[in-house]
Amino acid sequence: MGLNLSVLLTDSARRHPDRPALRIRGAVVTYRSLDEASDRAAAGLRAAGVAPGRTVALMLPNGLDFVVAYFGALKAGGTVVPLNVLLRAGELEHCLGDSGAHMLIVGEHEACEVLPIAARLAVRHVYIAGSSGTFAELLDATLPLAAPVDTDPGSDAVLLYTSGTTGRAKGARLTHSGLAWVAESIAVRMLRLTPDDVVYLALPLSHIFGLNALLNVALLAGASIVLEERFDPDRALTLAEEHAVTVFAGVPAMSIGLLAAHRRRPVALPALRVALLGGQSVPGEVRTAFTETFGCRTIESYGVSEVSSAVAATPIDTSAKQGSVGKPIWGAEFAIVDEDDRRCPAGQAGEILVRSVGMMAGYHNLPGATAEAVRDGWFHTGDIGLLDADGDLFVVDRKKDMIIRSGYNVYPREVEEVLYRHAAVLEAAVIGVPHELHGEEIAAAIRLRPGTTATAAELREFTRERLAAYKYPRIVAFLDELPASSTGKLLKRAIDIDELQRTAAKQEAEQVGKNGAAVAEEGR
Repeated sequence: MGLNLSVLLTDSARRHPDRPALRIRGAVVTYRSLDEASDRAAAGLRAAGVAPGRTVALMLPNGLDFVVAYFGALKAGGTVVPLNVLLRAGELEHCLGDSGAHMLIVGEHEACEVLPIAARLAVRHVYIAGSSGTFAELLDATLPLAAPVDTDPGSDAVLLYTSGTTGRAKGARLTHSGLAWVAESIAVRMLRLTPDDVVYLALPLSHIFGLNALLNVALLAGASIVLEERFDPDRALTLAEEHAVTVFAGVPAMSIGLLAAHRRRPVALPALRVALLGGQSVPGEVRTAFTETFGCRTIESYGVSEVSSAVAATPIDTSAKQGSVGKPIWGAEFAIVDEDDRRCPAGQAGEILVRSVGMMAGYHNLPGATAEAVRDGWFHTGDIGLLDADGDLFVVDRKKDMIIRSGYNVYPREVEEVLYRHAAVLEAAVIGVPHELHGEEIAAAIRLRPGTTATAAELREFTRERLAAYKYPRIVAFLDELPASSTGKLLKRAIDIDELQRTAAKQEAEQVGKNGAAVAEEGR
């Protein structure tokens, strides 16, 4: 018996057709109208040759067009390739070429840059979304409604390109059954969603967090989604109040932004019952502040694109251990191994391995990379973590982010956690920089809270008092913005190390000059 992931939408549309599925900029889209629009899109896609095994690339911002095209492509039996609208030409050319895109549906604002690339790659069908775009042709009401293609549960539903932190982006082949299983686990067991829930969604739908852990999850549950093109903290606060949002989801930077918006304009959000924080380790201070400010439960999750999003979460109904991301979700399990792939005892840090029903079918066209990443059924995440005696997972850091200073391992997250305790620190990113004597030195890029001040010396002393001598950052630079992905995740690899050190040195010299001037003034 087959399974098509679009069943998440069609089942909810059958159960409650007139309930709101999407709320977008004041417009309400019911489950019936969303289901029918994606049926028409499926018919148009089939007419254009989309069938099982063919890929449909979507380079669209969050909005109705994305959701309709996504479910239309699934119903037609195609494999969806979600592409971030912020991709540059080289990245886009790689993803379109590697995926062998049969069709591309692109937003009107992205079309100018994308169309020449699509033509060069001979993409057979290209449609432009928007009020006057050619995508509307696929929604021709005269076409008969299409029943979803009965697909093999293990076939590819989504080809998701990873961020490429270790080189060119790799396409993770996510299956109908894997995505559906993980979505159900999140909806039913993690978030306990019902049709009465209202979910705020501003994470990019091109990312696994937004696509499976939110869009698929909410529609499976029959909930209503407040869908935003991008995150704006003040607007998010307004929408949460206006629509009685019950579920907020985002990365730590988004929760920090919402807290800042609340300080500017305190409002009560009595409907908010749970916040799902993931995509990056959540500083303990941030999680505590969010819980105390909004009076809701907070769930910290740990997820991996290659296993269809979340694999662990803290409990919704009991207090979580500080710093833990909880236990495996239904259908997932962990192992912690050392450099020789031997199991580590409880409490010992090692690489996190994951085995899950949401496991990818492999990396597209990369059997070698697949074999390296998935060994004996376990996906090697590259993350460092430990399991305590109760089986709770603690994520220490990314394996490749580990700093080795004078032979000592330093995990950036530990240093960042301390920096976040300082009242003036809004965001912190700790990285290793080359050092002649120590091998690597610890550097911190800091973004201060508006209206606050701090010096490098002050933050060094603050961390030195709370960390072992080899762990505190000797180099501290204050930046107006820290580089981030479209999901708000800090991109440490995008920090220019040389520029960071120059900035730190310049700011230190300026501070010394100010201190000297102040001393001279006092002596007069």
